[in-house]
Amino acid sequence: MYHRWIKVRRKLGLCGTKLGCGEGGCGACTVMISKYDPFRKKILHHTANACLFPVCALHHVAVTTVEGIGNTKSRLHPAQERIAKSHGSQCGFCTPGIVMSMYTLLRNNPEPHMEDIEDAFQGNLCRCTGYRPILEGYRTFAKDMNCCGKVVNGTGCCRSGKENTMNGGCCGGKANGPGCCMNGKEDSVTMTSSSLFNSSEFQPLDPTQEPIFPPELMTQSKKQQKQMCFKGERVMWIQPTTLNELVALKSQYPNAKLVVGNTEVGIEMRLKNLLYPVIIAPAWIPEMNAVQHTETGVTIGAACTLKSVEEVMRKAVADLPPYKTEIFQAVLEQLRWFAGPQIRNVAAIGGNIMTASPISDLNPVLMASGSKLTLISKEGKRTVTMDEKFFTGYRKTIVKPEEILLSVEIPYSKKGEYFSAFKQASRREDDIAIVTCGLRVLFQDGTSRVEEIKLSYGGMAPTTVLALKTCKELTGRDWNEKLLQDACRLLSAEMDLSPSAPGGMVDFRRTLTLSFFFKFYLTVLQKLSKSGNKTVCEPVPSNYISATELFHKDPIANAQLFQEVPKGQAVEDMVGRPLVHVSAAKQASGEAVYCDDIPHHENELYLTLVTSTKAHAKILSIDASEAQSVPGFVCFVSAKDVPGSNVTGIANDETVFAKDVVTCVGHIIGAVLADTQEHSRRAAKAVKIKYEELEPIVTIQEAIEKKSFFKDIKRINKGDVKKGFEESDHILEGEMYLGGQEHFYLETHCTLAVPKGEDGEMELFVSTQNPMKTQEFAANALGVPSNRVVVRVKRMGGGFGGKETRSTILTSVVAVAAFKAGRAVRCMLDRDEDMLVSGGRHPFLGRYKVGFMKNGKVKSLEVSYYSNGGNSVDLSHGVMDRALLHLDNSYNIPNVSSVGIVCKTNLPSNTAFRGFGGPQGMMIAECWMSDVARKCGLPPEEVRKLNLYHEGDTTHFNQKLEGFTLRRCWDECLSSSGYHARKKLIEEFNKQNRWKKRGMSIIPTKFGISFTVPFLNQAGALLHVYTDGSVLLTHGGTEMGQGLHTKMIQVASRALGVPTSKIYISETSTNTVPNTSPTAASVSADINGMAVYNACQTILKRLEPIKQSNPKGSWEDWIKTAYESCVSLSATGFYRIPEVGYNFEKNEGKPFSYFSYGVACSEVEIDCLTGDHKNIRTDIVMDVGTSLNPAIDIGQIEGAFVQGIGLFTMEELRYSPEGNLYTRGPGMYKIPAFGDIPTEFNVSLLRDCPNSKAVYSSKAVGEPPLFLSASVFYAIKDAIYSARKDSGLTESFRLDSPATPERIRNACVDIFTKMCPSAEPGTFKPWCVRV
Repeated sequence: MYHRWIKVRRKLGLCGTKLGCGEGGCGACTVMISKYDPFRKKILHHTANACLFPVCALHHVAVTTVEGIGNTKSRLHPAQERIAKSHGSQCGFCTPGIVMSMYTLLRNNPEPHMEDIEDAFQGNLCRCTGYRPILEGYRTFAKDMNCCGKVVNGTGCCRSGKENTMNGGCCGGKANGPGCCMNGKEDSVTMTSSSLFNSSEFQPLDPTQEPIFPPELMTQSKKQQKQMCFKGERVMWIQPTTLNELVALKSQYPNAKLVVGNTEVGIEMRLKNLLYPVIIAPAWIPEMNAVQHTETGVTIGAACTLKSVEEVMRKAVADLPPYKTEIFQAVLEQLRWFAGPQIRNVAAIGGNIMTASPISDLNPVLMASGSKLTLISKEGKRTVTMDEKFFTGYRKTIVKPEEILLSVEIPYSKKGEYFSAFKQASRREDDIAIVTCGLRVLFQDGTSRVEEIKLSYGGMAPTTVLALKTCKELTGRDWNEKLLQDACRLLSAEMDLSPSAPGGMVDFRRTLTLSFFFKFYLTVLQKLSKSGNKTVCEPVPSNYISATELFHKDPIANAQLFQEVPKGQAVEDMVGRPLVHVSAAKQASGEAVYCDDIPHHENELYLTLVTSTKAHAKILSIDASEAQSVPGFVCFVSAKDVPGSNVTGIANDETVFAKDVVTCVGHIIGAVLADTQEHSRRAAKAVKIKYEELEPIVTIQEAIEKKSFFKDIKRINKGDVKKGFEESDHILEGEMYLGGQEHFYLETHCTLAVPKGEDGEMELFVSTQNPMKTQEFAANALGVPSNRVVVRVKRMGGGFGGKETRSTILTSVVAVAAFKAGRAVRCMLDRDEDMLVSGGRHPFLGRYKVGFMKNGKVKSLEVSYYSNGGNSVDLSHGVMDRALLHLDNSYNIPNVSSVGIVCKTNLPSNTAFRGFGGPQGMMIAECWMSDVARKCGLPPEEVRKLNLYHEGDTTHFNQKLEGFTLRRCWDECLSSSGYHARKKLIEEFNKQNRWKKRGMSIIPTKFGISFTVPFLNQAGALLHVYTDGSVLLTHGGTEMGQGLHTKMIQVASRALGVPTSKIYISETSTNTVPNTSPTAASVSADINGMAVYNACQTILKRLEPIKQSNPKGSWEDWIKTAYESCVSLSATGFYRIPEVGYNFEKNEGKPFSYFSYGVACSEVEIDCLTGDHKNIRTDIVMDVGTSLNPAIDIGQIEGAFVQGIGLFTMEELRYSPEGNLYTRGPGMYKIPAFGDIPTEFNVSLLRDCPNSKAVYSSKAVGEPPLFLSASVFYAIKDAIYSARKDSGLTESFRLDSPATPERIRNACVDIFTKMCPSAEPGTFKPWCVRV
């Protein structure tokens, strides 16, 4: 369905709507759907995912895309302008979708509350910004925009007159506007500012100027509708208008699917390769859209959207007495976290029921409440109760094929009846449930004796189930402690799961059933007490009350502090000022061109990969004959078609196409070329491959057992480790595992190859961080020299290291295919393909032995790092090198023995990812550091500070620390966060709450800046000055959202003394700057900035005589004179970082040019019963030298930090024991969403710390801040310690990363976890394994 929309979008030249996932999980494709609702007699505007919305359903509907609301040529809409000017767009790929979510909200509510704005973004993801600047910019639309975001007029609210402790008393009011209280604060040396943008410059929102709903659609909508039928190649879509027509069609086509929102069927057809030849759309049937209030409940038509159900329930709760709306309130609580708005706006309640998902959020509520379903067919109507008999098997119900679900009646609750619904997911917003439930109890009149009880669970069986045995046993019992104990005992037996159950997390899921019942028990007990029921003998203990509270998150509050430029700096000198990203406006309006937005070439073909389904196997045969019968098929490409060398890869240990053996699931075997994307996909699925399976190695543990390692094992040794241990008071041993991470750049890998027709020339448009290797590998595969291949990169929709080398695996395939076909070939991977084939961050296992004194001073460390490299070397050795070079984090360890081993496994090759091994190395350091503090019984912050380096100290790799600002960052962070005062408050909170716990942690970071491969520390630039004085600048770096082009324009502007408006960067290409290093290692602004500076100096030197002869002339005068004097106005620039290089064997040299430093303090709250956590507050102090652009640098800090929150608390790659990746899209793989950022998020750039080693005294900022999110992980661990202490456990415990709800809950050992013991390892085959 989506690809019809792609055709429309391409035909109209409207490429603003982006494809990010194809399954409604990222929001990049958000558009506004407007229609006249004949049932409600009004025009409705709502967001929808274009990737799922069927084109056939657009009849009588107006679609507004990002291009339809404003553009840079005429006028940006305020929703576009504000996200751009508030620095809320980095790579920009997600921006159009976010803009359309905001725009639609404003069309419905021009003066929203901040909560409305946050809710509107539940279905949108961003991987770059950390979300804060988006919310900050859009806060200016809110009614409550001048509030600090604290609970209005509560403690700490800026309007209550009480001082807010945030950052030394910032009110947060008029945040980032000219009226912020922080603007006037003057340091003894420098001015500090928090104004990253000026909201008074924003154009006002004028709702009267919005486009009107097309009158012709209004007229047509009011006419009598006629049945419609659309026929495609393989699918027929029928849209009836009456119930009789619908019933007749279902009788004629009993296996037809009924589709309203296409949010399930669309995914099944695209991701599960299912085909439904007949689809019937009942959205126009009046009876299926009707809502009726009866004596017993509310009857809702099956085609009513979840959004309209929410509105009906909300009105009923407002209008009816509370005792009648217990079930309605539970429905609302489930809908609050049900998918995102884009899904809720179109998905129907009937579809949710009939999909029969075992993890449906609503079905347990409907089952426990005994909701009644009305079914209709040619035979007539019948009513069934949604009970234990309704679901007959996995995704099966008692509804007959010819029957239609007409409506559902949700009953009123009665007096003495109580209802709760709970859901636990990996991420709170827009996530499928792990376990969900609806729990209902009815008491005998005026007593606390159970008359009826229904406990319904999802996620505990192939269907939604009722705990019938437990309910039977509890009926007639009094609601007391004994009932609770018996209920948990009974539930633990009845809600059992096989240790091999699909979905895994077996112990967690079993425990959740008990935790949910306990929450229900307490909630009911509390309500009974409040109702004045005299038979309740046990009030809820005060320290248990927080367990009954529903999740609540305050609106964000923040302060971003940076040093203002020196007084007297020229106004046109933009270095040090928060200049907006140069492409932000284009990105916000959908005009920015990404690789797949490039217009189609004549006779262009589309390529789809054919990949291995086995982790390790011999290829016996490849049969593409069936694919040839697919319409539009052109050819199949494989190893035999490679004109040059099939060998590729950084270490020459990979192939363009697998030839005889496959070594991972996702190994590229071939590719299909066809006339359209849809045809190439169908043809690729038709290619048949036979294998002879070989035994795979999947996990680090298996690799260690089988000694499957890549050669080149690295070691760093310093001092006398043995002697250090002998002198230590204590010795601790332990290990920690860190899971990998998917890059999840919003724009997947994409390449367009255009053969030029002579001498083997080819032009490649690629989304890559590494034009040089892309050129080299493609030329190698084509059998031509590099000078015949031009690689061009305009911009990327995110990279994070994932497009440093792994983009080449696709580009080489596309280049070979274009060579074979002699035509332009395009391929943009689907999200599931991208996640499958391209690898991610290396999983690590760290084993450590640490010796230390009673005061916590570390004396000796022995550490072994193992990483899962996958099936090829790629950059794994470099990643391990950096991990070893960061094993100290920021601590002075006199005696060190370390080894780093890269495991060779049958997974797709893991690769570079922001931090490049540094975060893994430092995380294990913080693990043993927290163990040391715990063993010594000392506050962790004291032990950490005691071990911090000092200025002039030497690291374990013998590099002297100069300009060591970390202790300044530490002290400032302790102070600005109010650490010690808040620590006392946390201790008090934990005493008063048994089932909610808070924790806090402060963590430093020291990150080395330079490529560890010395020759990569070079960069080039090319500068042209035209006769009108305009400057065209090119450099070796690529733009992926990090603002590199913006910074380079700022550098050139200052160097040349011309306004930034005169300088333009078009793209990065191999025919302008050759032999470029990848845009990676955080050094791109450093090295390219110096190369740009160098080129500028060359031009200035040539202009010097001209300027001297006409000192009062303008830039344009000097350029005109230079041209007329035959002076060259084109110059190259070059730079290399001096004196870097390190020898591991001798442990000598200087691996890094300098270090970036930072400290973060984070506070969290965990729910001990569910493993849920919320990030309450984070304060970051970061040394970025003298910032080139504070807005971009703060954006990088926040973006890296939130990406790190994902790494350490949420994102989990899950593999089968056979090496098959389960988590292939946003449906199963969860990156942080808007609601996951700290409620208070404060970032401060350290003042007065110029860095002599980089351009204009700046510092690298891309990777260093990521590790600071470990402060969230260790705050969680701190909170878990408190929970365990209440259970009588005080010893250290192991917590692996990420700290998911599962790991948090399982670590909070209590009576419920003990009732669900784990199966003995080795006695079963797990559903997933830790790789």
